[in-house]
Formats: sequence, C-alpha cells, structure tokens
Amino acid sequence: MKASIIENPIQRITLIMVLLNAFTTPLMLSAVNVAIPSIAKALSINAVLLCWIPMAFLTASAMFVLIFGRIADMVGRKKIFLIGTSCVIVTSIIASFADNGIALIVARFLQGVSAAMLYATQVAIISSIFPPEKRGYAIGLTVSAIYFGLTAGPLIGGYMVDLFGWRASFLVHLPLAVVALFIGLFYVKDEWLSEDRGSFDLFGSILYMLSILTICLGVSFLPSSLSLILILLSLAGFILFFFFEKKHKHPIFDVSLFYTNRIFTFSCIASLIIYTATFANVIQVNLFLQYLKGLSATTAGMIMMCQPLTMAIFSPIAGRLSDKFEPRYLSTLGMAITCCGLIMLSNLRIDSELIYLIFSLIITGLGFSLFSPPNVNAIMGSVEKKFYGSATGAMATMRIIGQMSSMILVTLIFALIIGSVEINQDNYINLQEAIHIVFIIAALLCIPGLYFSMTRGKIF
Repeated sequence: MKASIIENPIQRITLIMVLLNAFTTPLMLSAVNVAIPSIAKALSINAVLLCWIPMAFLTASAMFVLIFGRIADMVGRKKIFLIGTSCVIVTSIIASFADNGIALIVARFLQGVSAAMLYATQVAIISSIFPPEKRGYAIGLTVSAIYFGLTAGPLIGGYMVDLFGWRASFLVHLPLAVVALFIGLFYVKDEWLSEDRGSFDLFGSILYMLSILTICLGVSFLPSSLSLILILLSLAGFILFFFFEKKHKHPIFDVSLFYTNRIFTFSCIASLIIYTATFANVIQVNLFLQYLKGLSATTAGMIMMCQPLTMAIFSPIAGRLSDKFEPRYLSTLGMAITCCGLIMLSNLRIDSELIYLIFSLIITGLGFSLFSPPNVNAIMGSVEKKFYGSATGAMATMRIIGQMSSMILVTLIFALIIGSVEINQDNYINLQEAIHIVFIIAALLCIPGLYFSMTRGKIF
C-alpha cells in the first residue's frame, strides 16, 4: 500500500504539501502554548485574559472553517489552502510584534481566520486524491504530521523562548510553511472542487459566524446575567441557522447529514467530546510544570512532547487498521484509554513524580491516537464525494468547538478558583485545585463519548 501511494506522482507531491502544512500549524500552536507563562509575565496579563490567547485563535477558526469549506467546494480546495498558508505566514509575523495583551489577542484572531482555510481543506484534499482503500492510511499520515508538529512545538518552542523570548514562538514554523506554499504554487497543478458548485449562502454564513461569536463572548462573561443573555441569543441563532439551511437550495452546510446519517452525526459528536476533554491538557500541564514544579520552558517542553509523540507514532497504524477493521471499535477503545489517562492526570499534585506525569501523558496520547484517524475515516467514508468539503468543514468545526469548549472549561474553572489575578506563589494551591477539577470533568465527559463512538454504526 505504501509503495502505490509513493509511486503516484500527483498523490505524492500533494501529500507532501498537505503534510508540511499539517505539521507547521500545530508546531506554532504548541510552541505558543509553551510561551504562555513568558507572555503573561512580559505583557502583565491576568489568568483569565491569558486564556483568551488560545481562545481567540479557536473562536476565529470555528467562525470561519465551515464558510471556507463551502467556498473551497466552489472555487477550489487547493486555492483556499494556499491562500490560508500565505495568511498564516503574515499573521504569525504580526503576532510576533504585539506589544500588549489586546494586540496579541487580535493577532491571534487573525491567525485563526487564516488557519480555518487550512482546516477546511486538508482532509478534503486528501480524500479527493486517495481511493477509499487507501484513505485511512493517508489520513493517518496527516494526523501523524499534526502530532509530530505538536511534539516538536514544545521542545523547539521552549528552546526558542529561553533563547530569544516569547516572540520567537510565533516564528518557528515559518520556513516550512514557506516551503509548503512554494510546492503548492509551482508543483501541485491539480485543483479539486465540487461538481455542483451552486451559489454562496451569505445570510447563513453571517448567522453562523455571529452565533459562534456570541456563544464565545457569552461564556467569557460567566457567571453574569449578560452571559446568559448572550448564550440564549447564540442558541436561538443556531436553531434559526439549522432551519434556514434545511430549506436553502445551496446551504453553507447540508444539515440533513446530521439527521439522515447516523455514522456522520455520532462520529462528529464523539469528536466534539474527546477534543473538549483533552485539548486544554497541554496548557494545564505546562502551567503545572513551569509554576508548580518550577521547570524551565525547555524542560517543560521536553516532558510535554510525550503525549503528541505517542500520537504521532500510533496514528498511522490506527489509520491503516481502520481501512481493514470497523473504525468504531478502534475509536471506542481509544476513547476508553483516553479516559483512563485523564483520570491519572487528575491525581497530579505538587509532589507528584515526573515519571507519573510522563506515563499519564503517554496513556492519554495512545488513546487519542487510536480514536482520531479511525473516527475521521468513518466520517469521510459515510458521505458522498460531493459532500467532502462540507463534511471536512463540519468535522473541523466539531474539533474546534471541542477545543473551544475545553478552553472555556479551563477559563471558567480558573476564574472561579483563582480569579482575575496573575498566577504566583500565593495562589499555587488554587492552581493545583483548578487543574484537578478540570481533569476530573474531562474524564467524566468521555463516558457519553464511549456511547456515541460505539453505537454510530458500521461503514463496512
């Protein structure tokens, strides 16, 4: 199977382009996560505002990924992919020059808009060039590249932060991003788009983006009365969006997939749950290591790389297995193992041995790597080719909303336990308690995740 993929020149060069970008964006994201304590000190950002550095990126990505998925179906997936790559390069440079917390958060929002173009097209391009019997393997390689980026980010980012300061964390990925852009411009000649392009649903797009933005702002104001109003407005917006899209001839997203395709729906819900449970792990573990354990950014990065490295190693294996065996069994096993890892992480204390933390991260990483590629393969295998863009957009939206939910959970618990103050020795006990509570909630979330993963149905 590997040989046939490598021998096809179109598949090979396109796969290289996608893999490079799949590696570079997580590289930057995880490098920035390591730099967060340094950013907080340099820009005097409190604990709640600090959470908005990753949240701004996720909010923008969630707002635009579905829109760019539809636009990619209309104008070409490669075109949107390359525009996104260019914009990520530019916005990363802008972020590195931010001189206060608000400016940095704005730059992160623009980064999120740029990254949404990549999230909306990567898997769609892979699914367009590889036949079903090889798709799981190619998706596994793509997921592996993402996790190698997440692995290298803390290590390279930590080293760069210790050497040059936090601004370097926004620049570590630029050389490879430029290479991916060069390959796409001059070597990938093909283009992929939907046969039935239709028209662009402007009203639905605006309604969807406003609903996402409103719920993010609403959660950020918890527990005030304004928060409840914004959340209710957001829910009303989503309901209106659903009914409007259901009747639209060319919707921004074909919502019928959610009530006519059980595999698609349950797989998306399972994805939402596991990302909610796990995404904020890296930030919590980073705060634990640098604040409670007093380790440097470089040392913390070396320890944190255990989880994504485990994912990078096992994701191609899980992807290939999902071409031969029912994805739901692999994904359910992965969800269960992830739950065990989160329970272990919930027991972290200031006096915990580092070897215990490392083992917990490896267990969590193993579980996630067994879940993710088979789950993606199940989603893409359950829809027709004409829905690839929409399915990829929906999948990315579920992932990003899950990541946002994870950050919202951390932000809320930190606000309740620590408050709007800078983290210092006076509140280390509160920080430990907040981390414990978040991991407990994350482990409990995996229980309904097991149900949706196992009962989704078969694709073979």
